[in-house]
Amino acid sequence: MMQIEKRTRIYWVLFLVLTVLMLAAGCGSESKVTAIKLAHALDISHPVHKGMVFMGQKVAEYSRGKMRVDIYPSGQLGNERELIELLQIGSLAMTKVSTAPMEAFVPEMKIFGIPYLFRDSEHRWKVLNGPIGKRLLLAGESFFLRGMCYYDAGSRSFFTKEKPILTPDDLKGMKIRVMKSITSVNMVKALGGSPTPIPFGELYTALQQGVVDGAENNLPSFYLSRHYEVCKYYSFDEHTSIPDILLMSTIVWDRLSRQEQEWLQKAVDDSVEHQKELWIASTEESLKLVQEAGVEVIYPDKTPFLDAVQTMHNSYKGTPLYDLIQAIKKIE
Repeated sequence: MMQIEKRTRIYWVLFLVLTVLMLAAGCGSESKVTAIKLAHALDISHPVHKGMVFMGQKVAEYSRGKMRVDIYPSGQLGNERELIELLQIGSLAMTKVSTAPMEAFVPEMKIFGIPYLFRDSEHRWKVLNGPIGKRLLLAGESFFLRGMCYYDAGSRSFFTKEKPILTPDDLKGMKIRVMKSITSVNMVKALGGSPTPIPFGELYTALQQGVVDGAENNLPSFYLSRHYEVCKYYSFDEHTSIPDILLMSTIVWDRLSRQEQEWLQKAVDDSVEHQKELWIASTEESLKLVQEAGVEVIYPDKTPFLDAVQTMHNSYKGTPLYDLIQAIKKIE
């Protein structure tokens, strides 16, 4: 009887040891999953957010579950400036911002804010995917910011509360919200408006209260931010095409193995093409929905706008930015 009890105790001890080992093995496999934290300020219905979700799915697929991307949308972890600062200290792995605020780190990024620089979408993507675009992606590495890709953010146009913008003369005396970008400020000045930098999250209230008379953005953002509820005129002048940029902290990037870097970059590259398709569909849907909501969409003659910004183009003569403008214009 004593021997049976002794064997029983031994079996229980072995069972407990095996259970602990199995749990430890499970915890060990979980710890091997590399988690990439990505935060941004966009709504979850935005095509750029959906493009990043697709990227996360591809990361998991290529790594066979050894990597994952955790996304924090809608400004949960801060605004664009704050998220960039988190990247610089390595507290956040990735974020998506407009290239406009990147001007503070990479002066050549001002190029994207130059109005009527790109002939069309095809020309823009030739620049972004070519030597110039690739060089600018990595130009912020000295600030611990590595550009992973560009996402399509379409073209930006004016939307206003009280009257449509048919020519640059219509902008005279109007307070127009712009991003915190010296190029955006100079562009609105060149067209005759009064540029007013305001954080994107505060724009709806600023429009409601008359702090500004209008703003400028792409159609999906105009719709998803519900700015169409306040502004009933959208003028398709398409003055700039400022892409979004997916940034990664070089501190986090350097921690990854070469294999992990390859998985991540491949997933990012795949997401670019997917996001382009999402952008086209979202633009078409947004146009339909804002018109149904009573917004008057105007297609003004772009020639007067083009003529008005030539002084801005010429103001860069004698600077590296002017040489870059000329190089881009020569790309066929």
